[in-house]
Amino acid sequence: MLKYRNLSGQSGIVGYELHFTHIVVHFNDGRWYRYDGQKPGPQVVARMKQLAAEGIGLNSFISRVVKKSYSAWGRRKA
Repeated sequence: MLKYRNLSGQSGIVGYELHFTHIVVHFNDGRWYRYDGQKPGPQVVARMKQLAAEGIGLNSFISRVVKKSYSAWGRRKA
């Protein structure tokens, strides 16, 4: 997992995993969500990867655009 830089200081995202066809985003409440070509689609996933690398805007993009369009989710084990 790569650490999310959180340049705004306001994000609930702590990290992410980049894969060829998808991204997994880890939140500070222990949940993770997988976003892929099916949900929410390849163009949206490409933008999410870009925002993750930039370290700003990913959380708000998910809230505004992606919403609940994820392909899988889970919780980190304690």
